[in-house]
Amino acid sequence: MKVRIGIGSLPVGGSTGSGGFADLVDELESRGIDSLWLADLVGADAVDAMAGMAFAVGRTRNLKVGTGVLVLPGRNPALVAAQLATLGTLAPKRILPAFGVRPARGVERQLYPVPGHRAAVFEEGLVVLRRLLTEDRVTHHGEFFHLDEATIRPRPHRLDLWLGGRAPVGLDRIGRLADGWLGSFVTPAEAADCRATIERAAAAAGREIEEDHYGTNLAVVPPEATDEQVAAALASSVDRRPEVAPERIVARGWAEARARVGEYVEAGLTKFVVRPATPIADWRGFLDQFDQELRSLETG
Repeated sequence: MKVRIGIGSLPVGGSTGSGGFADLVDELESRGIDSLWLADLVGADAVDAMAGMAFAVGRTRNLKVGTGVLVLPGRNPALVAAQLATLGTLAPKRILPAFGVRPARGVERQLYPVPGHRAAVFEEGLVVLRRLLTEDRVTHHGEFFHLDEATIRPRPHRLDLWLGGRAPVGLDRIGRLADGWLGSFVTPAEAADCRATIERAAAAAGREIEEDHYGTNLAVVPPEATDEQVAAALASSVDRRPEVAPERIVARGWAEARARVGEYVEAGLTKFVVRPATPIADWRGFLDQFDQELRSLETG
């Protein structure tokens, strides 16, 4: 199985000037880093995920770009399918869409209104999205979406659709409907259980998810972080997962990050998105450390 390690959104702001997003994209390409993953944030000093993917693949030849994760409920799945189809055609095998049910930040949830229960809208939207990406013409009369002889062009050869989440109902959905899993804030032991749950759900649905289509985000506290920054990073983990010791989720330093990746690989995960858990003053320095400490763990 191929172990691949990408980079999550680094704090470069929305600028495409010096020190901005364009420089980051160029740097990732020149270093041969596998992938860049863009968060779906509104009203933050960050590049929009869909626009950022288009910008990044148009500027590079090898860098893969993914969403981590894109909120699907509240978006028109047919328009999302058309956007992804164009990107997938222009940059084959470099578009990595991953979807979620709701925004991570509560303040943004008002921006994604849905006509019914979010999970139900998500599932139907995902079905519509998949059909439009794989079928010539789609007629769909569901509870939330209605299409007659809908088609999108150009249609890419294949786009894998990954989902986030860790709740049992979400893991079951991945097994039934998705091509892969991108976890977040899970321990290696939990990741192994999540994979087993997804595999059971896929088998029950008569499906099979590829062996190397399981991954997770990994937050790393760089060595230069102050005590206050470390405390804030651990507190943020507690806010997200109060029942889990933050030391089991957040890697303090690169030695812990290397060890944690090894534990995740033993648990059956092969795809990783590394993000700084604290503010960083120099993203190039963070990438230098990433290159030195983690790139050697990639295989295949």
